[in-house]
Amino acid sequence: MNLIDRFQGVIFNPQQTFKALAEKPFWKDALILILIVWIVYGYVVYPFSQRDNAQFMENNVRLKERMGEERFNQALENLRNPSLSSKILRIFVLSPISLLVGFLFSSLILLFFGRLTSTEGKYIHVFAAYVHANFIDKILGNALRLVLVLLKKSYIQTTTSLALLFPQLEITSPSYIILSQIDFFQLWMFGIFGYAISAIFKIPLKKALFISYGFWLIKSALYVAMGLLTMQFMR
Repeated sequence: MNLIDRFQGVIFNPQQTFKALAEKPFWKDALILILIVWIVYGYVVYPFSQRDNAQFMENNVRLKERMGEERFNQALENLRNPSLSSKILRIFVLSPISLLVGFLFSSLILLFFGRLTSTEGKYIHVFAAYVHANFIDKILGNALRLVLVLLKKSYIQTTTSLALLFPQLEITSPSYIILSQIDFFQLWMFGIFGYAISAIFKIPLKKALFISYGFWLIKSALYVAMGLLTMQFMR
């Protein structure tokens, strides 16, 4: 299957698509596509995220007291008027590298979980399948998020999670942080990824879904913990 066939297959026929990837783990073209989309998305939303962060920081009196006025003002100025080099570094280097490292590490953890139930499967198969599963979140999900960012003129207040149903919640509240991890595209992605785990490790679909969503729960719990710690520090 070519890249277009695999892209359509992940959306409309994931069972057969991941079965084919379990036999021949293509991944290079899919990874390149995702990285390009990721960079474009980051480039477009960058001004909105910087402005949101600057506004949030400007209103944080306690952070100013903790950092000291001079350091605080310098950090605020860097957010309001970032240098060209910092933009390039963040958008074109750090962001895609972080995404790639996340793919590699997540695939390793998923391989470990799969090997607890089976002796089948190799790392390259898990990595290829995980990259393709991210068509759902990183391409379809970010396409919708980009529309929302452009409509709301805000990055921080944009979400495709359960938090969308509770617009009255403060983005710094524990409830928002928890609900923001229950993202509709993530749920879709890890749902279809169950077909990949089932095909790679030759296990029943129910067991594969347990592994897939179990990984999602662990990942989400870590993000919630980091979000709560960050908000505690900012306060």
